[in-house]
Amino acid sequence: MMSIFLESCSFYLIVIVRLLLACVLGGVIGYERESTNRPAGFRTHILVCVGSALVMITSQYIFNNYKGFTNIDPARLGAQVISGIGFLGAGTIIREGANVRGLTTAASLWAVSCVGIAVGIGFYGGAVISTVIIYITLILLKRTEKHITRKSRLNVFYIQTEDLPGQIGTIGCVFGKYDTTIRNIEFINDDKEKDVLIKFVVRIPNDVSKEKIMDELRGVGGVKKVTGQ
Repeated sequence: MMSIFLESCSFYLIVIVRLLLACVLGGVIGYERESTNRPAGFRTHILVCVGSALVMITSQYIFNNYKGFTNIDPARLGAQVISGIGFLGAGTIIREGANVRGLTTAASLWAVSCVGIAVGIGFYGGAVISTVIIYITLILLKRTEKHITRKSRLNVFYIQTEDLPGQIGTIGCVFGKYDTTIRNIEFINDDKEKDVLIKFVVRIPNDVSKEKIMDELRGVGGVKKVTGQ
């Protein structure tokens, strides 16, 4: 009887350790998202990570207790977490006009669920290492990404204008005046609207101010709004 009691205490001690570790690792990633005011922050990431860990603990518990009675796949519940977390990630993706935000947060939620699964099954090393890599990606590589963007000088302009003949050529002349190379043009238009929204991906020379180009574009006849990214 005493051995059963000790075995039960040992099992629940392991459960507590795994859930607490999942809470800490999920909180580390969530803290970074919270500090940048993202839709899914500190508590959301902790809940996802702890919930994923609990799913794997439960899956392991079911397997250990019923493996002699039926054919059970211990990875089945974890697989459902990986596929099911998509609905939560989709909720963090926000579309603002032609811009889409929240993709990185959605990816971090999915990654955190995987960390929780690793902790839940007892793969502590993989969980800790992946948390460090995820954190470095969100913190350090974000700065690298900004540096690459500045170096390449690729910029995006969204121009809302009346649908006038030759308007693309007129706008193109403004870019050409500043030796700006147009990389891509995309029309984002609703047939019900009279105006047209045009997305320009351009390469601006290092000695040219983006704001100066935007000011001149606003002065083009028929142009109602100019925004940059």
